[in-house]
Amino acid sequence: MKRWLWLILALLLAGCQSGIESRDGYWADLRHPAQGARPRVKVIVIHYTAEDFSSSLATLTDREVSAHYLIPRQPPQRAGKGVIWQLVPEQQLAWHAGPSFWRGASRINDTSIGIELVNQGYRRTLTGLEWQPFTAAQITTLEALLRDIAQRYGIAPENIVGHSDIAPQRKQDPGPLFPWQQLAQRGMGAWPDARQVAFHLAGQDPHAVVPVEPLLESLQRYGYPVTAGMSMREQQRVIAAFQMHFRPADYRGQPDAETAAIAAALLHKYGAAQ
Repeated sequence: MKRWLWLILALLLAGCQSGIESRDGYWADLRHPAQGARPRVKVIVIHYTAEDFSSSLATLTDREVSAHYLIPRQPPQRAGKGVIWQLVPEQQLAWHAGPSFWRGASRINDTSIGIELVNQGYRRTLTGLEWQPFTAAQITTLEALLRDIAQRYGIAPENIVGHSDIAPQRKQDPGPLFPWQQLAQRGMGAWPDARQVAFHLAGQDPHAVVPVEPLLESLQRYGYPVTAGMSMREQQRVIAAFQMHFRPADYRGQPDAETAAIAAALLHKYGAAQ
């Protein structure tokens, strides 16, 4: 009897080693992976919640909206590392992007991981919008998460984006105070090369008005949702979303020479959307 048990165990081990896996009620042959397979996750989308932590957690665990990860303003520390709430398994789709488009693809929920940062967003004052800063601890914890996800799925820098990048007509998060440049300098996200920006600026006044059509064409080539027949206000929102990400000092949505130079520098560095 013992000899039979050992024989069965040996056969099972041989099957595992040979790429044949025993599952519940059947065997799976894993020895012929298709070359045409692609990972589901291609994009990381960063949001702010516009609510406090308790309200954010309640919203994101209800039926209407969800995200894969939630990071508090002051993440609890455990063994020197920040604690992140994972609300949806990465293999599953979360409802965080809504109607969206990025670099030739729509339905970004299907191909993305959504990360929500607890942040109130903005409040209106007599002098304009006042944005809430992100905390250093929150960004440090986010960096660790971004690095992990990007490495595991091979996500390109230009595919780490904000909600406003993929849905500029509806969204403004994560807003102009989000540290895109800091993250890009640490290998997480896209950022233009300063020398290329200067080259394309070619001595022009950065605030000089430029024709809007060539600028929108550049933004479309880089990946932004630009469509025919957009109103002036819709065009302005797309330009503002781009500026909020790559030139947050001035995100009024005006087509100026510096914005055009930044777009050209990004296309030079990362290429056009396929």
